[in-house]
Amino acid sequence: MKVKSIFLKNYRNYDYAEISFADTFNIIYGNNAQGKTNIIEAIFLCASGRSHRTPKDSELLKYGREFFDIKLEYSRADRDERIHVVYGIENRKKISINDIPLKKIGGLMGHLNAVIFSPEDLLVIKQGPAERRRFVDIALSQLRPSYFFDLQQYAKILMQRNNLLKSISMNQDLAGTLEVWDHHLARTGARIMKARREFIKRLGEAAAVRHEKLTNREEKLKIVYDPSFNIGDTDDAGEIEAAFRQCIRRNREKELQKGTTMAGPQRDDIDIRLNGESTRIYASQGQQRTSVLSMKLAEIDIMKEETGEYPVLLLDDVLSELDDRRKEYLLDSIEGIQTLITSTEKRFFNRDSERCAFFYVENGSIKRE
Repeated sequence: MKVKSIFLKNYRNYDYAEISFADTFNIIYGNNAQGKTNIIEAIFLCASGRSHRTPKDSELLKYGREFFDIKLEYSRADRDERIHVVYGIENRKKISINDIPLKKIGGLMGHLNAVIFSPEDLLVIKQGPAERRRFVDIALSQLRPSYFFDLQQYAKILMQRNNLLKSISMNQDLAGTLEVWDHHLARTGARIMKARREFIKRLGEAAAVRHEKLTNREEKLKIVYDPSFNIGDTDDAGEIEAAFRQCIRRNREKELQKGTTMAGPQRDDIDIRLNGESTRIYASQGQQRTSVLSMKLAEIDIMKEETGEYPVLLLDDVLSELDDRRKEYLLDSIEGIQTLITSTEKRFFNRDSERCAFFYVENGSIKRE
């Protein structure tokens, strides 16, 4: 899978930009705050439907403008496709693929697969379970669009059920309708949990191998799914649903008191350990960064296995934080994968210049050298 070109208008600090990329390493360099990351962000937006830096599309608008426009051309399975994203102040974001408008953002999933590694990804380890769930959800949504639709459906069911739990405290006659929402919650939630367990198992196995190589076998990385209630060792959706229903029954009185759903995918976590210890509590920042990098490389491996193609890799200002050995391993391990790399220094790539295309960014203007 390769991004061939991207066109930007009124996006972040770009009035206008049109860029054609190489199939190998694309080095986007320049001083800080010039617009390097904005290129990476726009590509990821076309892959996932959202920015990796902000949930607010309005923040992507160039100051004083009323709309932004992104057009991206890419190739997959030996055919060319186009993604078009338009956002205006008075209109919602509109996305089309090959000039066909999408009714829902979920229709975008699985078309352009991209893996991004940016400074924000350290939050996967540093912050709470929501960031770890988000990491898994983005990866799984690209691999299986049906998973994204399950997430959307579950969020709606959860909201309705929570509203009902609050309403029952004021009107006991509504209690009889709770069983219907319990059924929908458990069935949809079980599909999400099954997909997460299977993916995290594969991720853990692949990341452990990657991490051993990155650290010269000095560290062992272990990643385990940590659901909000006990589902044993099963990965059968029916058995998970039954366990979910049992958990709902146990929590009934507490949920009615609190007015909220106390278990389910919305409370899942991922346990990430280095040499048996929590990476969030005990790992250094360098160890945390290497752990996340191992997870990202494992994500690439899984995407290749699932789709038969490598995703596009987006590395945002991360190589400067790696020592020479780990940087060399990273660049060697992604040989053959189209990669866009942002950096403040061109010299980091002097030894690899023959396999790189260089782009210089200054004040919202980008030029290929």
